[in-house]
Amino acid sequence: MSERPGLPGVWRIRGRKSMRRLRGIRGPQSIRWRLTLVYSGLFVVAGAVLLALTYTLMSERGGQVSVTRPDVPAPGAGVPDVRGYVREQLVAQRSDQLHQLFVESGVALGVMALASLLLGWLVAGRVLAPLRSMTGAVRRISADALHRRLAVAGPADELKDLADTFDDLLARLEGAFEAQRRFVANASHELRTPLTLQQAVIDVALADPGAGVEALRSACLRVRAAGQEQERLIEALLTLALSQRGVPEREFVDLSVVAAELLPDGGPRVSAELAPAALVGDPQLIGRLVSNLVENAVRHNVPSGEGGWVSVWTGVVDGRASLRVVNSGLVVPGDQVGVLFEPFRRVGAERVRARSRAREGSGLGLSIVAAIAAAHGGVVEARARGEGGLWVEVVFPPPPPLSIPVTTRGPAPEPPLLKRRRG
Repeated sequence: MSERPGLPGVWRIRGRKSMRRLRGIRGPQSIRWRLTLVYSGLFVVAGAVLLALTYTLMSERGGQVSVTRPDVPAPGAGVPDVRGYVREQLVAQRSDQLHQLFVESGVALGVMALASLLLGWLVAGRVLAPLRSMTGAVRRISADALHRRLAVAGPADELKDLADTFDDLLARLEGAFEAQRRFVANASHELRTPLTLQQAVIDVALADPGAGVEALRSACLRVRAAGQEQERLIEALLTLALSQRGVPEREFVDLSVVAAELLPDGGPRVSAELAPAALVGDPQLIGRLVSNLVENAVRHNVPSGEGGWVSVWTGVVDGRASLRVVNSGLVVPGDQVGVLFEPFRRVGAERVRARSRAREGSGLGLSIVAAIAAAHGGVVEARARGEGGLWVEVVFPPPPPLSIPVTTRGPAPEPPLLKRRRG
């Protein structure tokens, strides 16, 4: 340790190293020491109770002593009280024996208490050995090595349950980290493509010294379209982040009212059967969920002239508000339905052309639907239709009792059953 007063940092650093050495000698704070003390303490208490019971029983057994002698009269003076004398001697002898028993038993108990400390230390170390192994394995796991697992073998006891639970947690973390990396890479790609297009359009316009007003106007329109595409993508990313954060304030929302306001006027033929379906949630997020589902059904469809259609249904199933959107369209492989709900994942879609992206959206629509449903405690179920298109249903949890306070903006409307057909 340096003694130069101008270097207080050296004192501090080396002092921390000394503290680490002291922490290496674990005292009674370690669980192994605590278990050892518990084992030894229980042994001493049980031994003391046994010693007290033995002493009490031995004392009671030696309490009565009888001495008999022949009743022979002796000449002369009186006869000494031999019976009392013998009784006193026997009582004194019994007391000495009990005292000796107490001392010897106490010494034996002390020796066995020390032995119980050693035995408890060994047993506790044996019991905690899997935990030390698990601790070392966990310390070797980092963000870049989430594929590692504890994989503890042995009987199905509490320690194995703990290890299996931790392995499940690692699996979920690995999936979350992988999804985050994929999301960042895809988001970077989606944001970079419009920027590259804007840069290319501007460079072409600047490289043409004889560009006229129409050429510059066309270039500006293309740059603005790319900027609008970026704006839509950023807005979708913000909505996705907001929905994944949760719903701090909830209100009564009627799915039928929200769906009736968001039904499109153009595109494929749209039929709606809207019955009241009350739930508690964020009206803006619920509106975005309905809008994304309907827009996705309209966008990934066939033209109305070729028989394209969209069906929207709201109602209550087993006390739960439900929204169902079914549409015609291209055939989607059944094993690819889950992929559609991942960010920036499109089945059979080109993502490198701006026109294709404008037609197919940002690739976040169904991801936002899943995130909003999860934030409200709902469940999304999707199936591919054999003749083409998708069948998607979102089921929300039942609303809480009226005794639970919920923020409201006015009485919730209760419209009658609506049956509408557009297109």
